Amino acid sequence: MKITLLAVGKTDDSRIADLTDMYVERLKHYINFELEIIPDLKKTKNLSIDQQKVKEGELLLNQLQTSDFVTLLDEKGKSLSSQQFAQLINKRSLSGMKRLVYVIGGPYGFSDAVYARANSKLSLSAMTFSHQMVRLFATEQIYRAFTILKNEPYHHE
Repeated sequence: MKITLLAVGKTDDSRIADLTDMYVERLKHYINFELEIIPDLKKTKNLSIDQQKVKEGELLLNQLQTSDFVTLLDEKGKSLSSQQFAQLINKRSLSGMKRLVYVIGGPYGFSDAVYARANSKLSLSAMTFSHQMVRLFATEQIYRAFTILKNEPYHHE
């Protein structure tokens, strides 16, 4: 199985980018993992929020394959503990699925078309975070899930 974290927009803060890269590198020890970045939209001044979401949605959907299991990272998604998240990844891995894709939208969220394509929604918190921070948190939690599954000392109960 391959896990892809698909995100809209670059990370402006090099400290966040460095931490995210650290977890991306650590994940390579456990799984085929990729962080794919969809570039920020250009010339959005004359676009409404809904138009921006539609355009970002088209870019996101173009990166997905028919067989992908797509999970949106969304504040209205299901909340899980780190242990539950690890078990969910394990279950999906054992199901024979080829690619598990976690998607982080832009600053305004997802278009209706992206919601329609998604297989599930997952919330990292009831709080709102910048999409740059969510990238770091999601990568760390995926890494944590694998350390839990391997009974490694990273996660403490």
